[in-house]
This record gives sequence, structure tokens and C-alpha cells, in this order.
Amino acid sequence: MLIALLIDDEADAREDLRVSLEPHLETVTIVGEAGKIDEAQQRLARDDYDLVFLDVQLRGGTGFELVPHVRPEARIVFVTAHDTYALRAFEVNAVDYLLKPISPARLAEALTRAVAADCIV
Repeated sequence: MLIALLIDDEADAREDLRVSLEPHLETVTIVGEAGKIDEAQQRLARDDYDLVFLDVQLRGGTGFELVPHVRPEARIVFVTAHDTYALRAFEVNAVDYLLKPISPARLAEALTRAVAADCIV
């Protein structure tokens, strides 16, 4: 079971992701959300998660600025409307990179990758 955080500055985007994850409740549980950089930093300081769904462009900064705050054991799936950051996402060891709107098949694939990555840690 993966324990996830949702970090996106758009409440509607977090809600869409939450709804998209509902069919996968046997694989993932959401334990928290953040919509601002400072909230995200505080939430990431806790140790009760192992997966972060992280938007690239956030008000006041970027998801890449948050990467150093993610616990080393956790996995990151970037979720964004911009395909231009994919290479950089994989350079910081993201497990996957999902484009909004997220297709159910791609979300399922990202979760499979996150589970596999969790098993090799």
C-alpha cells in the first residue's frame, strides 16, 4: 500500500486527482494535501508518506524546489499540464510524469511504477 501526498496549487486539480485515485484504493491512500509552497514544505517534513504527486508549476515556486524536502525513501510522480519539464523530472529521479488531464491508463501505469520502485528500495 502506497501512502500519498497531493501537492498542487489548484484545488480543482487536487480534487480531480483524488477522484482519479478512487479506483486504486487498494494500492494508494491519500494522507495529505498542500496547495502552497510553504504548506508543502511543512507537509513534506513529516514521515508518513512514501509517494508524492507533485505539480511542476506552483504559485510562488516550482515543484522542483520541493524535491529536496521529499524524504529520500519516497517516490515522486510529477503531475502537470506542461510536457517541457519531463526530462528534468527524471533527472531528479521521478518515478513518472503525468500530463493533465490524467488518463486512467497512465495513472494506473504510474502507480504500478511507484509500487515497483517501492519494492526495490
